Amino acid sequence: MSFGAASYKTAKEAFVADGTGSSVAHVNLLSLSAVLSVALHVVLLKRLPPPFTRGLPLFFLSLLTLILPLLLAITLFAPSPARYSAALAVLTAAAFLLPVRESGTPLPSSAADAQDRRAHAVAPLPALTTYRAHMLLMTALCILAVDFKVFPRMLAKCETYGASLMDIGVGSFVFSQGIAAAHPLIRDPAHLAAPLPPKLARAARKAAPILALGLVRVLLVKGTEYPEHVTEYGVHWNFFLTLALLPVLQILLHPLLAQHILSIPALGFTLCAAHQLLLSAGLATYILTAPRTASLLSANREGILSLPGYLALHVLGLAAGTAVLPPSPSAFRRMLARRSGARRKKDDDYDSSDGDEGAEGKDVKVKGRDGAGEALYRENDKTATVLFAWSLIYWSALGACMFLGIGTGISRRMVNAQYILWTAAYNTTFLLLYLALDLLLCPSPLSTSVYDPVSHLKVRARANTHDGRAAPAAPRLLDAVNRNGLAFFLLVRRPFVLPAYSPSSRVPPPAPFSSPRPRHILTPHTQANLATGAVNLSMQTLYASDATALAVLALYASALCAFAWALADRRLL
Repeated sequence: MSFGAASYKTAKEAFVADGTGSSVAHVNLLSLSAVLSVALHVVLLKRLPPPFTRGLPLFFLSLLTLILPLLLAITLFAPSPARYSAALAVLTAAAFLLPVRESGTPLPSSAADAQDRRAHAVAPLPALTTYRAHMLLMTALCILAVDFKVFPRMLAKCETYGASLMDIGVGSFVFSQGIAAAHPLIRDPAHLAAPLPPKLARAARKAAPILALGLVRVLLVKGTEYPEHVTEYGVHWNFFLTLALLPVLQILLHPLLAQHILSIPALGFTLCAAHQLLLSAGLATYILTAPRTASLLSANREGILSLPGYLALHVLGLAAGTAVLPPSPSAFRRMLARRSGARRKKDDDYDSSDGDEGAEGKDVKVKGRDGAGEALYRENDKTATVLFAWSLIYWSALGACMFLGIGTGISRRMVNAQYILWTAAYNTTFLLLYLALDLLLCPSPLSTSVYDPVSHLKVRARANTHDGRAAPAAPRLLDAVNRNGLAFFLLVRRPFVLPAYSPSSRVPPPAPFSSPRPRHILTPHTQANLATGAVNLSMQTLYASDATALAVLALYASALCAFAWALADRRLL
C-alpha cells in the first residue's frame, strides 16, 4: 500500500495522538526485564569459557543477552511483562546452576577500564553506568519502534494524563542529567557559594550545542513536511531546549543551597509543590485549553510552563547524585557540615578513620601488590540503604498524591507532582536494583564497608582485603554506550530534516541551511538521519508487518551497538 505525502503525514500524526498509556505497575514490570537481562549476562559470563568473554564473541553475546530482551519486552511481550520477567528470571536461575569458571573477573573489563579505575580516587559505580546505558538503549529502541504497529500504543507518550514507557523515558533523561550535575559539587562543595556569573557562563557554554540543536530542529521541522505533535511541547519548543536550560536554571538556585536555606532534596520537593499549586490554581486549565495563536507563550505553553516541574525533577536527581557519586552516601553532607563549621571535633576524628577522606579530595589510594594506586573502596551497601529509603519516600508520596487526588493523574504534558514523584521513584528504584545486582553477583571488598573482625569498627581498605579480586565493572557494551552517551543520543534522535514519506519525491532541506557554518552545526543531525531517518525515508513504517518491523529494529539496534562498541575506548563529545 502506498500513500502520498499529505495522507501519510496525517495518518502518522493520528497514529501517535490521543495516547492513554498503561499503568505504573505495567511500566515497572516491563522495565524489570532490563535488570534481569543484566543478571543473565553476568551469570553467563562467569560460567562461559574465555573465548566468549572477549572480542566479537562477547559483542554477540551482549546483543543476545542485553539487547534482544529489551527489544522483545517492548514489542511482542509488552502485553504480559510479568510472565516475560518471570521467564527471564527462570532462565537466569537455570544459568546460575552451571559451574562457575575458576578464573576471570566477575564482569567484562578491559585494560582501558582498569586504567580508568586506577586513575580515580574513588572506585567506579557500575550500577550507574548500567542505569544510564539502559536508559539510552531503551530510548533508542522506542524512538524507532513507536513508528511501527508492533510497538503497542500503550507504551507511546500519553496525550494528557497517563503512565507510559516513553513518558517515563523523558523524565529519566532529566533525572539522570541531575545526577551528572552533582559532579562539581562533589569535587568542591564551595562551588555552591562561588559567584554566579562565571558559573552561568560555563553552564551556558556547555548547553550551547544542545540549545543550537534545539533551535535548528525547530527551523528544519518547520521547513519540511515532517509530522509533528504540537501538544507534546508546543509549536516551536522541543526537548532539546528543555535539556539545555535546566543546568542554567539549577545554578540560579545555588544561593539558596549555599546559605543552607534549604537542602537539595527539600528544594526539589519545594519546587514540586509550588509547581503543583500553580497547576491547581489554574495553570493546568491554561495549558490544556489556551489558543495556540494568542502569543508565543500560548503557542509553546507545554514546553515553557513545564520547565519548573522539570527543574524540580532535575534537582531531585541532583540530590540522588550527591548520594551515589561519592564513596559514601553521607560524604557530601559531611563535607558541607565541615565547611559550615557545624561539625564537632569528635566527628572530625571519626571521619579521619572511616575512609571518607577520599570525598574530601585527598585522593587516598590503596596500594596493590604491584605498588600501583588502586581505587578507594566504596560503601555501596550504605548507598543501597539510602536509595531504598528515598525510593520508599517517593513511592509513598506518589501514593499519597493519588489517594488525595492531587494533580488529577500522572501528566508528562504538564509535569505535575504525580509525574515528578513517579519519575523520581522509578529511577531511584531501578538504580537501587542495579546496585543490588553488583552487590549480590559481583561482591568485592572494594564495594562495601570494611570492618575490623575484632572491634567491629569501620576501618580503611587495605591491599590484602580484596585478595586480588577486581572491583566490579559494567558490561562492556553498556559501558561503551554510556561512554559516548551524547553521541549515541544524537545518532538515534528522531529525524530533523525528514519530510513525510513520499515514494516519488524527497523534499530537500531549506536553502538557508546550505552555508558552510550551518552544515557544521548539522553534523549530528546527518548522523541522526543515518539511523531513524534512514528507516523512515526507506519504508512506510506504519504499514510494515510485525515480522518486518522486528527485523528492522534488530538490525537497527545491532548497528547502533556496533557503533558504540567500535568507539568503546574513545570519547567523541
